[in-house]
Amino acid sequence: MQTILMIINDAPYGSERPFNALRLAIKLNEQDAEPVAIKVFLMSDAVTCALAKQAPTEGYDIQQMVEIVLAQGGEVKLCKTCCAARGLTALPLIEDVVIATLDDLAEWTLAADKVFTF
Repeated sequence: MQTILMIINDAPYGSERPFNALRLAIKLNEQDAEPVAIKVFLMSDAVTCALAKQAPTEGYDIQQMVEIVLAQGGEVKLCKTCCAARGLTALPLIEDVVIATLDDLAEWTLAADKVFTF
C-alpha cells in the first residue's frame, strides 16, 4: 500500500489550498487502481481546518471534507506548536483529529512514499 502525506499550511477559507488538498485526498481514496494510506498534517493557519462546528455560508465545507478523509480511513494530525500559538488547544476539534508534534510529522515524512505540500 502506498502512503501519501499531505502537509497543509493555509487557513481553511480565503485560499483554496486546503480545499484542493482535501479534494485530492478524497479522490485518491476513491481510486480502484491501488489502495492508499492518506495522512494529512495541518500546520500554521491550516490547524483551524480541524475546528468543529464550522458553518460556511456558501461554497465548500472544510470540516465535512476532513470528516470524509477520516471516514475513508485517513489520519489527520495538527501541529501542537501551531495550535498553541493560535489558542486552539482548548477548543473542540473534529472527532478523531489528533494534536501532534514535529516528531510525528518527521516520522510520517520518512515513512511516506509521496509528500505533497499545500
